[in-house]
Amino acid sequence: MARGGRRRLQGLALGLLLALVLAPRALRAKPTVRKERVVRPDSELGERPPEDNQSFQYDHEAFLGKEDSKTFDQLTPDESKERLGKIVDRIDSDGDGFVTTEELKIWIKRVQKRYIYDNVAKVWKDYDRDKDDKISWEEYKQATYGYYLGNPAEFQDSSDHHTFKKMLPRDERRFKAADLDGDLTATREEFTAFLHPEEFEHMKEIVVLETLEDIDKNGDGFVDQDEYIADMFSHEDNGPEPDWVLSEREQFNDFRDLNKDGKLDKDEIRHWILPQDYDHAQAEARHLVYESDKNKDEKLTKEEILDNWNMFVGSQATNYGEDLTKNHDEL
Repeated sequence: MARGGRRRLQGLALGLLLALVLAPRALRAKPTVRKERVVRPDSELGERPPEDNQSFQYDHEAFLGKEDSKTFDQLTPDESKERLGKIVDRIDSDGDGFVTTEELKIWIKRVQKRYIYDNVAKVWKDYDRDKDDKISWEEYKQATYGYYLGNPAEFQDSSDHHTFKKMLPRDERRFKAADLDGDLTATREEFTAFLHPEEFEHMKEIVVLETLEDIDKNGDGFVDQDEYIADMFSHEDNGPEPDWVLSEREQFNDFRDLNKDGKLDKDEIRHWILPQDYDHAQAEARHLVYESDKNKDEKLTKEEILDNWNMFVGSQATNYGEDLTKNHDEL
């Protein structure tokens, strides 16, 4: 299993995913998601290895959002550049003809926020069964685990039973943490915190705890180096570890394991995945400016951005089945 760009591998909470396969009558709702591990800040920008088309995808998603980055992948280079030019005009908020790191950071934060709230809007109707514009724990439980709860005999002799049994209390714990008023009913904001806990301060402890539970395979309450590596790399062919895995082992020893006891506790996991001094949008904005700033004046003209258009938007002529007649100029 290879590492994808500068991101950690993403794992799914499997509750409803299994229900969709094993229980065709179950409601087609969406499961909760275990978010990507948050990486340490990248090394100095000048030390970055050259970008390739695959790693550009990270920049595309940060700059456009996941859905719109897929749509741009369908376009010809000329179409991509034309749409990118319109986006640049919007990012240049003061209209001075330059895009600064700060303007890019604001744009990236806006794109990320829009993605989160659009995601909640898409799944809201699947869970709000009584259409009262709130989602109770009972509604979520029935939408996600109803088939499992109503037909337990079908899961008794299956490893799927263990997965459902594990994920149900975990989702309930997260739901209660997001439910600030304790009424077991989520408003849109509370449900957003439930689906995207990493975006909310009061959910940070849940993010840390779930990360620990995901990686801690021996159940000792800590993450040792082998568990840390196994979360991102599988020795499927029993061959030698790639160089990047050896580098991650060094990262574990030098930067993750702060007290040098050979394992990560909750505080060290928090420092790893939720670094207080790291702003993802700021780092990505700095990266985009650094890679495109030909005259090194620390700001970008539209021409500099369009000259490096494939880093910002790309065009791979890949068919994702998107409706290309849709207007995405509102970005």
